[in-house]
Amino acid sequence: MRRQTEGWTRAGLFTRGFGPEVRAGGPNVVLVHGLGLSGRYFVPLARRLAAGGASVLVPDLPGNVRSRSAARRAPGVGELAGALRRWHRELALGPSLLVANSVGCQVVAAFAARDPALVERVVLLGPALEPGVTGLRQCGRLMADAPREPLGLLAVAATDYLVTGPLRFAASFRHALRDAAESFEKQLARIEVPALVVRGSGDTVASRDWTRRLAGIVGDGRVAQVGGAAHAAHYSSPDAVADLIEKFMVGGRA
Repeated sequence: MRRQTEGWTRAGLFTRGFGPEVRAGGPNVVLVHGLGLSGRYFVPLARRLAAGGASVLVPDLPGNVRSRSAARRAPGVGELAGALRRWHRELALGPSLLVANSVGCQVVAAFAARDPALVERVVLLGPALEPGVTGLRQCGRLMADAPREPLGLLAVAATDYLVTGPLRFAASFRHALRDAAESFEKQLARIEVPALVVRGSGDTVASRDWTRRLAGIVGDGRVAQVGGAAHAAHYSSPDAVADLIEKFMVGGRA
């Protein structure tokens, strides 16, 4: 069993791998990061899931950090989902558990709605950008969350934002706001596989009502909460989040 590769690039996306080699029948897990970030802040969760026997892959989406050169401009949510689909097919992963955080949840929703055969289950961690909430207020929610996160996460995020670049971040934010208002909930309603919506109890970005609403839109949706965690519960509480995911992977109620 390999614990972690040094990373490689497939279909234009830099990818980190953890656990055993990908195999038919899995369990294969794909972790999808949020706006302007990289897969680095998923490393604690990836290592924990790999220790439980899962094959875990963590791509940097095009236009972001180590996959920045894969896009000349900031891609829209649909374009990101398309790039993730090409990457998934090139790696021949088969049906996978998709786990996303924040705006990454919108990418995964678009992916799962369009390619249900490639998706076994979906986990949405702290889905952001609630429709009807202005961009300024969304930024305020994110700023309010920052003091609740570990310093290590803030260092990773600050570095990633600088590498992605402020102009691309701003353009990506506009794309994501548009998708949240026009497409996100419609895509969720098309998801036929079981979905788990998770939030940290101290998350100022994804409210309890919002996560419950999203779980209700999916045909087989459920909710869970991680006590003491904020927006990036997968970073601050990887064991608790991994426990929820592992129960969900085998069909149990989280």
